[in-house]
Amino acid sequence: MFRPLVSSAFLASTLALVACSTPRDLDLSLRHPSAQGRYVVQIDPPAAAPAINQLHAWQIRLHRPDGTPVRDARFAVDGGMPQHGHGLPTRPQVTQELADGTYLMEGMKFSMTGWWEIKLAIQAAEGADSVVFNTVVEAPGARR
Repeated sequence: MFRPLVSSAFLASTLALVACSTPRDLDLSLRHPSAQGRYVVQIDPPAAAPAINQLHAWQIRLHRPDGTPVRDARFAVDGGMPQHGHGLPTRPQVTQELADGTYLMEGMKFSMTGWWEIKLAIQAAEGADSVVFNTVVEAPGARR
């Protein structure tokens, strides 16, 4: 009777680890065309990897496909952990345009290590579009 319990516990913990492992082919690039091709979007994380449960700011660079910076854009920020089914622990916002086509996104925070998505809905003169970035938050001292 004890043996099936141990096996069930082992199986459950193994499945949990497999379900939460980061996909090997995950695209971690920081520059993407938007879903409809209206924009090319680059996100720049802070220079130092953000610590868990600490607020940080990112920059967003928004260009037309020909490289022209896009001014006066508006963004809605969303995201979360696809494998855990929860969103970001904060409500990040793009608070200002720092230079032509470069915006400041503040209020980012990751509550745990693992795979996170950062989703941007973009509204500018060229029309509405969206883009999704993947990022992996690792434990302090872990190699990437």
